[in-house]
Amino acid sequence: MITPKTGRTAPLAMDAAEFRRVGHALVDRLAEALASIPGRPVTRDEPPAAVRAALGLDAPLPQQGVDAGGLLGDLVEPLFDHSLFNAHPRFFGYITAPPAPIGVLGDLLAAALNPNVGSRVLSPVATEIEAQTVRWIAELIGFPGTSGLLVSGGNMANFAGFWAARAARAPWNVREAGLQAGAALRVYASAETHTWIQKAADLAGLGTAAIRWIAVDAEQRMDVRALESAIAEDRRAGHLPFLVVGTAGSLSTGAIDPLDRLADVCRAHGLWFHVDGAYGGCAAAVDAAPPALRALALGDSVAVDPHKWLYAPLEAGCLIVRDPDALRHAFAYHPPYYHFDERVTNFVEMGPQNSRGFRALKVWLALRHAGAAGYRRMIADDIDLARDLAQRASAHPELELATQSLSITTFRFVPRDLRPAVGTDAAERYLNELNAALLEDLQRGGEVFVSNAVVGGRYVLRACIVNFHTGPDDIAALPEIVARRGRALDAARRQR
Repeated sequence: MITPKTGRTAPLAMDAAEFRRVGHALVDRLAEALASIPGRPVTRDEPPAAVRAALGLDAPLPQQGVDAGGLLGDLVEPLFDHSLFNAHPRFFGYITAPPAPIGVLGDLLAAALNPNVGSRVLSPVATEIEAQTVRWIAELIGFPGTSGLLVSGGNMANFAGFWAARAARAPWNVREAGLQAGAALRVYASAETHTWIQKAADLAGLGTAAIRWIAVDAEQRMDVRALESAIAEDRRAGHLPFLVVGTAGSLSTGAIDPLDRLADVCRAHGLWFHVDGAYGGCAAAVDAAPPALRALALGDSVAVDPHKWLYAPLEAGCLIVRDPDALRHAFAYHPPYYHFDERVTNFVEMGPQNSRGFRALKVWLALRHAGAAGYRRMIADDIDLARDLAQRASAHPELELATQSLSITTFRFVPRDLRPAVGTDAAERYLNELNAALLEDLQRGGEVFVSNAVVGGRYVLRACIVNFHTGPDDIAALPEIVARRGRALDAARRQR
């Protein structure tokens, strides 16, 4: 096909008419496929070989191309037939939200523009939209900083906060001289902190031994006295405390650390206070959220994930910092081959990426589409549904409620005749094994999709709701589905 005005033949080129024809047909098919999700299984129990066979994924690289319309048209059905749907109203698994339709279309528009949002000269509009998106997220959650950037997800947002803390709190130029130039740096996090902290300590050169894992209380919140003891112990040993990580909604149970008290400790000791709000941070916008969550505003930096509770399509994480210069101090270099105006925002200077896609557009569009009030209502609805599930699990004769916080409810299946034995070693071993088997059965069955947690040594099922498609009927159905499949597994195990 001839690219307009150039006379060049390019196999990937399309003229406007073909692009319109192929694109319209694809959108029509996608609309039908998306509408069909509630009637499909959440996922299918298929081995990898079956998935490869369905899409011809063992075939060699083709030497000749095919028609774009046929290629895309033939792909929609097998993709939807062999995928797991986090947009399914009965997906209660990991903290992955359905993609907002405006975000899906926003990604299409962003890909059409294809700016490199590393420097402003290469992305004048995209840079300003990303900057406003960061400011709007900060405003939504009540964080006083307005400087930050979008990254791929929670891990990268937390990494960037970690590196900013290292550059800001090491009393020497750690970026130039490295870690060997000073005392051993130490970071403090609760035992419930996501594994990103291990990756960050590893990749930052500290090593995972630099992490001091602080015990949690009965509600899985960081023990502040244990934190203070650990800091004092490290200082006596000649180490250099520099960072405390507070969790604003743990992955397992939605637990919220006492962020206000952690902030006090950090101020007293001159430490950087980073808040991991990848999951729970956006709930700070909601009146019904736990009051402890709003203390994330006391952090030096906060990570949130728009692809979690702002329902953006993957990928979209966000780091916001209180000090507008903190990220440049941690990441900026000025080689001679970059001729960028340093008086404007160049996101290449604020994070680890040089080449950066236009992630902000889908988030910015969704914030405009729903508005702050719309987001508050959707997040509050998710929390209400999780609380409803907790009440139903507590009332069910074969379920035992474990925890409820934010939009995460954990519970386990307990056969009626074992209830009197709950707490004994033999019963607890059996219940842990039974609920682990039940999780696998539920995930493979396709009716619902839940995940798991371990709470006080007990293996429990975990339902997380960050899904604007989920409704009261889906919540009402979940306990009996779990109990029905649990009864069948229990009966089969006892017959062995």
